[in-house]
Amino acid sequence: MTAPGQHETDGRDSGSIDLGAVREQQSPAPAAPAPGAPSGVNGRRPLHLGPPVPEQSGAVRPLSDRGAAPVQAPGQQGPAPTPPQGTPVPQGTPAQGTPVQPSVPAQATQEPQFPQAPQASQAPQPVAQEPNEQQAPAQAEAQAEAQAQPEAPAEVPVQHGTPPHATPVREQGPPTIGPEYLDVAHQEGEALPGPQLGEFPAQLDAWAAGNTQPAPAEAAPAETVGREAEATVSGQVPDASEQQQAAAQEATPAEGTPVAAAEQTAEAPGTAEAPEAPTAPEATESAEPAEAPEAAEETPAAEEPSQNGPIAVSSSGEAVPQGVPAQETPAEDTPAEGTPAEGAPAEGVPAEGGEAEQSAAPSINQDGPAAEAAPSSDGEDGAPAAAETGTEAARPEAETPAAEPQADAAPGTADGEADTDAAQAADEAPQDGPVGEPAPGFAEAEREAVHRLMRERRDIRNGFRTDPIPHEVLLRVLEAAHTAPSVGHSQPWDFVVIRSEETRRTMHEMAQRQREAYAKSLPKARAKQFKELKTEAILDTPVNIVVTADPTRGGRHTLGRHTQPQMAPYSSALAVENLWLAARAEGLGVGWVSFFDEREMVRALELPEHLEVVAYLCVGYVDEFPPEPELMQAGWSKRRPLSWVVHEESYGRRVLPGAEPHDLLSETLDAIRPLDAKALGEAWERQKRMTKPAGALGMLEIISAQLCGLSRKCPPPIPEPAAVAVFAGDHGVHAQGVTPWPQEVTSQMVANFLGGGAVCNAFANQVGAEVCVVDVGVATELPATPGLLPRKVRYGTSDMTTGPALTRDEVARAIEVGVETARDLVAAGNKALLTGEMGIANTTASAALISVCTGADPAEVTGRGTGINDETHARKVEVVRRALDLHKPDPADPIGLLSAVGGLEHAAMVGLILGGASLRTPVILDGVSAGAAALVARALAPEALAACIAGHRSAEPGHVAALTKLGLRPLVDLDLRLGEGTGALLALPMVQSAARTMHEVATFDAAGVTEKS
Repeated sequence: MTAPGQHETDGRDSGSIDLGAVREQQSPAPAAPAPGAPSGVNGRRPLHLGPPVPEQSGAVRPLSDRGAAPVQAPGQQGPAPTPPQGTPVPQGTPAQGTPVQPSVPAQATQEPQFPQAPQASQAPQPVAQEPNEQQAPAQAEAQAEAQAQPEAPAEVPVQHGTPPHATPVREQGPPTIGPEYLDVAHQEGEALPGPQLGEFPAQLDAWAAGNTQPAPAEAAPAETVGREAEATVSGQVPDASEQQQAAAQEATPAEGTPVAAAEQTAEAPGTAEAPEAPTAPEATESAEPAEAPEAAEETPAAEEPSQNGPIAVSSSGEAVPQGVPAQETPAEDTPAEGTPAEGAPAEGVPAEGGEAEQSAAPSINQDGPAAEAAPSSDGEDGAPAAAETGTEAARPEAETPAAEPQADAAPGTADGEADTDAAQAADEAPQDGPVGEPAPGFAEAEREAVHRLMRERRDIRNGFRTDPIPHEVLLRVLEAAHTAPSVGHSQPWDFVVIRSEETRRTMHEMAQRQREAYAKSLPKARAKQFKELKTEAILDTPVNIVVTADPTRGGRHTLGRHTQPQMAPYSSALAVENLWLAARAEGLGVGWVSFFDEREMVRALELPEHLEVVAYLCVGYVDEFPPEPELMQAGWSKRRPLSWVVHEESYGRRVLPGAEPHDLLSETLDAIRPLDAKALGEAWERQKRMTKPAGALGMLEIISAQLCGLSRKCPPPIPEPAAVAVFAGDHGVHAQGVTPWPQEVTSQMVANFLGGGAVCNAFANQVGAEVCVVDVGVATELPATPGLLPRKVRYGTSDMTTGPALTRDEVARAIEVGVETARDLVAAGNKALLTGEMGIANTTASAALISVCTGADPAEVTGRGTGINDETHARKVEVVRRALDLHKPDPADPIGLLSAVGGLEHAAMVGLILGGASLRTPVILDGVSAGAAALVARALAPEALAACIAGHRSAEPGHVAALTKLGLRPLVDLDLRLGEGTGALLALPMVQSAARTMHEVATFDAAGVTEKS
């Protein structure tokens, strides 16, 4: 059978059942013994703490005290039944290199016995401590006998080849932020500015301030007692005080008996493990190696009683009373031949900090006597399970980072001795947080390579080469695509590889027809820009790949598609991304072509009818990869900063990781700056040298200089293409009879805008602008329609004569709608914004706003709007006066002013003006409603007027007062009073012409024209 390829073994996702975590329990290779280290008779350590002695106290003991059943590895026989006490124990096979213990009594030559597990009424105590009131008499007697043993030397021989280990601490680096989020260029086609005008926001210090510094490695705190020991201490024993040395002597084996460093484990307070069996003197005399450790594993050690025998000393220095049945020791800790050299972990033994959690031997406290054994349960793989918390076993050695030495005892101990009462309490307390360290990430160089790959991926259309793609390269790319995640592990994708020139030509002709149809749908300025773009390279590339999605794959009950059946094409899109990144790594360019009729393509390629075409990709080698996306270089669009698109907890609460949430309005206001003085000076100098008399172009010269200062360039970018944003909203004051037109006309006119039948549509078609309709507060629900942006804050305002028209929160949300609209339009490539509005009775609210901002009487600024008669006009003036008398709004509080007498479309236009100014994009104002919004924007940010250009002067008297207050001179004065952005659209060609003169009109010296004397 052919071995599975990488594409069959990789690509696990959340929808699949990953069997990689199901490991066959095997007995790891025995660890290397320390030179001259003592060994047990079978060289094995117990799986549990204490023997399975029948419960005689009558109390119910917890499972952790009884010990868990040993895990049996496949192919091994189970352990022999534990014989009753008094059964003789056969001697095991001695391990190679086991030294003799000369000072151990004769009784120690028998199979060592282990103390009975502590009962529920007993409190474990360290061996060197005095027995307390809760300690059983037998246990106190065992301790006294252990202390009566001959004194051991203060210095314990240790093995220095293996580095000590402690609980590892994972360091966290600063977040990786791609350079595309930090662009600071201000040229066309480059990244959008963020809070600063003309430039992206600088990288926030808070991104790095939130990083966690590496915590020092230290002993496990008292709260973690009840888990297995966190680290195995290997290497050298730290210096201790005289009191600590005296305590260590009591727990050290007889003189001449070395202690292997690998057997020493640092324990947290109250945590202890089963002691290791001591080495019998007769067994240590054998020089024969343990030739069959596997056989030893299958032969469990029997139990042998002792009749009033003395206390035997284990290899770890802990006193073990005779006469207590012993348990078998795990085979993974048996020293044997072929163990790796010093400093290298043995096979099957954790290489780094993992061995700390796999040790089941009694540990010697570096600062004091050994602690008494506590219940534990180990599996065959050496990973202990938490006794009472139910936490999972620790990770294998491959996932455990390197550890640091752990020299000190755990907090809460005095001179290295554990506080037993506190330890018992901690044993019973539940653990908080995960156990162990998380899986490691990539190394820094690898991580940077991955991020670089994503940053430099490009949608290529130009510069393809005809070099053939080797089969092995294309296979790697397809394998990468096939490893993509998919919902329910459905893998709905298929890849159709096209090399035939005939097929590619057919696809090219289909794409051309769709391209022409799309160009006809664009505004004139956009269509002109689009014709200059190359949109596909079907014939230029040697390989085309069609990526499809099968919505039926996986059957009816595919996981994850019950409520979202569209997940099939979404999953295939992930395969496209994988393919794209893998191709970039191979030096292949990829271009995505979407100018196709999907059903026509399915028929042309003879695909099954139920398939959906997700992507048509052109793949080939290229001369070079552009530093920025081609559409961005061509000025078709701009990159949105990261800070615009990251929300926390709820949409609109923008905050980057590690930073404080920022208010959109405050961020926008902070980004508004005055005109650039240098560019402004260069513009005036150029005006003087152009082949025309100075001042001959009148207002156009002022506008051209304003555009230079705004863009910080001379000559400035030509404000083309442009878009008019028509904000629609209704007004509660309509109930006061201020207009004969019914309120439903607002929604009807929105439909007319979307259908292209309004005056603003005709003007926009003439000047090549785009019409963007935004529902910010229409009183009725509008159906979803192409071209409509649903941004409704509420269904119309309240009647200003009976209460506030809006709440302050609604005003802020409406302003944010305008800011977001400005950002969207500028990011889409528009270089000029025009204000427009639609709302029956909105001139009443405009008159109230202008009256407050200018201080004029309502009668002076209230016009006839839609052409009302004298009676209705008088009523309208009285309504405005009553509203102002009721609220007495403060012009210094622009948000409160809008809340009292404003409209939702007014607030949205305020946001559009502020957003355009923050992005250093010119904003052309329309009529009286736009003038009222400009007055409020000026109150919020006076420098926002640097981006404003008055498109025309309306017939409404309030507009004249507003322009006078703003200090703006209109370009058109045709007695217009329609709104919809019509006056701004008429002024757009004039603004564009002013910028074009700076580009195309020659200077006197360049044209060879003599200047005046």
